[in-house]
Amino acid sequence: MTAERKEFERLAVIVAARDEADRVGETVAALRSAFPAAAIWVADDASTDGTAEVAMGAGAQVVSRGRPHGKGANVTAAAQAALSAAPESRLVLLCDGDLGASAARLAPLVAAVEAGECDLAVAAFARRVGGGFGLALGFARWAIRHLCGAETTAPICGQRALRVEALRATLPFAHGFGMEIGITVDAVRGGYRLREYELDLEHRATGRTLAGFRHRAVQLLDFARVYASRRRRMADRHAAGRRR
Repeated sequence: MTAERKEFERLAVIVAARDEADRVGETVAALRSAFPAAAIWVADDASTDGTAEVAMGAGAQVVSRGRPHGKGANVTAAAQAALSAAPESRLVLLCDGDLGASAARLAPLVAAVEAGECDLAVAAFARRVGGGFGLALGFARWAIRHLCGAETTAPICGQRALRVEALRATLPFAHGFGMEIGITVDAVRGGYRLREYELDLEHRATGRTLAGFRHRAVQLLDFARVYASRRRRMADRHAAGRRR
């Protein structure tokens, strides 16, 4: 085994997926080629198209539920399963199930955390695909800046590597699509170092269609929820500090 592969031996990869049967197999295969010794888990959010079966056929372990719980809750369940497995992981890579072959390009995130450059490495897509008018993305950047002071280019990107200690500090993940904002805020507040890395990745993007705008409306609602929940935590901590 090469030196590069040895450093990823105690790596757990957690793939978020819902109705990604056409892509999740290729995603898992790409991850296996990049991280041969990693434990690969797929968090299947009650898919109805055979996502779980395709993922298992590709060699992943699957955590699936009978009804949808949203991204944050479903990935939390998979993360808890991964953390309870032996041997204990030192590093964790989170990613989305629609990356396909480009998932093999996530190695720089894991390498950055392994090398001590940061505790939380987040991918920034080198090429923008799809998207709306930027309202949800702009709100996410503002929320993170307001809550923890971090300036981000890719505030809601699901492709991120963490030290296992940072992962534990951010569990359980925030509700639904607020998961990534919650991870960033909780990690930075906990003293963990954040860094973004531009990578050439591909995914299934939503465009300026009715379905795309509906998706971003749900995202924005989840972003507002996580912002409100972290604001309450700040207020509670300040109140507790004043009582001491």
